[in-house]
Amino acid sequence: MMKSIIDFFEDSVAKHPDNALIWEKTNTQYKSYSYQQIQTQVHQFANGLLALGIKEKDRVALLSEGRRLWLVSELAILYLGAINVPLSTKLEADSDLIFRLNHSQAETIIVSRNQLNKIRQVGNELTSLKRIIVLDDIEDLKEAEIAINDFLKLGKEYTAQHPAALSQKMQAVKPETHANICYTSGTTADPKGIILSHRNYTANVEQAFSYINVPQHYKTLVILPWDHAFAHTAALYSFMHKGASIACVQNGRNQHETLKNFVTNMQEIKPEILMSVPALAKNFKKNIEKGIEGKGALANKLFRSGLHFAYWYNGNGDDAGKGLKKLSYPLYAFYKKLIFGKIKERFGGQLQYFIGGGALLDIDLQRFFYAIGIPMYQGYGLSEASPIISANTPKFHKLGSSGKVVNNLEIKICDDEGKTLATGQKGEIVIRGENVMQGYWRNEEATQDTIKEGWLYTGDLGYLDANNYLYVLGRFKSLLIGADGEKYSPEGIEEAIIDHCEYIDQFILHNNQNPFTSGLIVPNKEKINAWLKQNSQSKDSDEALANVLQIIQEELNTLKEEAHFNFPARWLPSTLVILKESFTEQNKLLNSTMKVVRPKVEAHFSEEIDYLYSPKAKNFLSETNAHNLRTFLNNNE
Repeated sequence: MMKSIIDFFEDSVAKHPDNALIWEKTNTQYKSYSYQQIQTQVHQFANGLLALGIKEKDRVALLSEGRRLWLVSELAILYLGAINVPLSTKLEADSDLIFRLNHSQAETIIVSRNQLNKIRQVGNELTSLKRIIVLDDIEDLKEAEIAINDFLKLGKEYTAQHPAALSQKMQAVKPETHANICYTSGTTADPKGIILSHRNYTANVEQAFSYINVPQHYKTLVILPWDHAFAHTAALYSFMHKGASIACVQNGRNQHETLKNFVTNMQEIKPEILMSVPALAKNFKKNIEKGIEGKGALANKLFRSGLHFAYWYNGNGDDAGKGLKKLSYPLYAFYKKLIFGKIKERFGGQLQYFIGGGALLDIDLQRFFYAIGIPMYQGYGLSEASPIISANTPKFHKLGSSGKVVNNLEIKICDDEGKTLATGQKGEIVIRGENVMQGYWRNEEATQDTIKEGWLYTGDLGYLDANNYLYVLGRFKSLLIGADGEKYSPEGIEEAIIDHCEYIDQFILHNNQNPFTSGLIVPNKEKINAWLKQNSQSKDSDEALANVLQIIQEELNTLKEEAHFNFPARWLPSTLVILKESFTEQNKLLNSTMKVVRPKVEAHFSEEIDYLYSPKAKNFLSETNAHNLRTFLNNNE
């Protein structure tokens, strides 16, 4: 039977009324809120929206950090048949925020105290906005703003005057009713509003449990932004469906403070599952290695020895501990108890595994977390698919893959002309199922380009193996094109260079039918400054800059000679340029999920790309690269 999100929630309340749904920490300790308590709050909030005149199909924007009232707000919106427009807190008070609010034609926005000033700054440019509901009590309310306590009083009064109104609204909501308009983060063009129905979400939650289960006593601590499609379905709705618990990270005054709180919160909540994206995974790994190094040379040597053994023992995951490896289990158990178990304590001690999504996770990272006993099971999806398409799970996993394709989903791999390719052949990933979006809001042309006869053309490059494991290789629509017309994906090369060259922080390849491939380098400022300090050299010294460039060149040459770096030579960069600034969210070269916006990078550094195809660029140790490196190191980012 097809269900709406309301059906899912009400069913869970009936089955698990006293289970904790939300854990929230506002002062010194966490407080739990049961399914029944949250239901009461949702009903009151929904009545408050009714009191303000919100009706079915109205768009209501939601701009807040992850917290109890985030979920309460969204469910309340959905109870009326209205449409939530979840917004990223990483959006600044600029054109990106204005575009989303005006394009969605949201007349109401629900906003936290921390985000309110952004709306105030752009208020005069918001063409549809009529009212602002503030999720906190504040004293300096402006025109059209209502604080949470006053809003909830309206809800109580409306309930007393219209006791049956909410029930009637709930009954009118169907599985096909639109639930969200989620804006893409724009890696290729302007943001598009993805329309997801109630059934898109509930179908995808059902698909999420194709090869996995979440017991009702499990907790997850959600560090990812709650508007993020991955966190939205895999954490909020999946855990809600199973009667399990969702914990909010205590919000800090800034992102750095929130991350510090996350470390503390893990000890308090002791989650069984965490959601992760590659940027977070790299940060975890870095902190683990730093902690081990701090324990001295012997501990570090033992840790490295354990990792090396565990990599061999685990293999590709599906063959972990099998065959003759069984005989060596006592040694693996020794490493797990002596070293890896202590690392697990950093995550609260109960963590069973991570679920990885958001972008491609480097296989070395997968091997690392598998080795220390808290695997990071890579999945694949995109917002247009609600978002889960495939996932590795404890029972079914292969490192390097994006896991088995979920149940009740058709999938095919197509070539440039849309023809279906055989198993093992690389092409565009194309899917069809109940989780496929309804289309793009007010953008029929983009909808028709993306959905054809019910099939969603993902724009991603990949292939299927004989066991229905999906391997994602990068963006099909962002393929580089050589002068001879050959197309290839840059992501694998870029990730290998970033992961294995410690003096390179960010890197992208460029080839748009050029005679050869070139590369754009963002140096690792922290590593370079440490090297300069260790060698008593100044970043303003010509000799020092030449030495750093020489180190970067040697790193790249060494990597190219390694056996595992098995990319065709014609795809590797023949010329390289140092960039004067990093790719960041502030300069719009990274989107909100920390993915590089390739077209914007190429436009922003068009002069550098022109340089790459000039005779001067053949010498990496050039005056241009030395000048750019000096500028970069002196740049206070």
